[in-house]
Amino acid sequence: MKVGSLIVAVSAVVFSASLSAQVAPKTMASCLSTEIVEFDGNIVEAAVATPSLSTLVTAVEVAGLVDTLATAEGITVYAPTNAAFDALPGDLVDTLLGNTDLLSAVLTFHVSPMMVDARRFVDGYRRSTLLDGQFVFIDRTQGYSRVNNARVSCQGVQASNGLVWIIDSVLIPAVQ
Repeated sequence: MKVGSLIVAVSAVVFSASLSAQVAPKTMASCLSTEIVEFDGNIVEAAVATPSLSTLVTAVEVAGLVDTLATAEGITVYAPTNAAFDALPGDLVDTLLGNTDLLSAVLTFHVSPMMVDARRFVDGYRRSTLLDGQFVFIDRTQGYSRVNNARVSCQGVQASNGLVWIIDSVLIPAVQ
């Protein structure tokens, strides 16, 4: 089974700090020196412990990806916040939640099968392959690291089975 995407791990305190880091831009050097937070549990447990990720948690449950994401090893999850889901047009969230195949495709588009520090890459941009075989571009624009156009928090979270980066947008895969 493919590992869908979503989930982010962080305690509410760490999550709040991450959002603050997004509001007041840090220099790239400061962002790169921000330590990754250790979370004592897997990616799913971390997401459940974070109220601001409740839409993501619901999506993972509806898609039937809880066990997969809790047990997959060495993955990176780009985790959109509730606000990111709220920013989707119209009733797209309801449409996704009503179509598990489509929902799984969107969630899988948020997961890399390897550990990726979204803040570090060679000049320009880096292409990162995802579980579904598609890829995203990681770059820096306007002082922030980005995955496609989603802003990446400076604060990563290391869970027992992978790394999580909070993002401010839902990534939408290409139609296949």
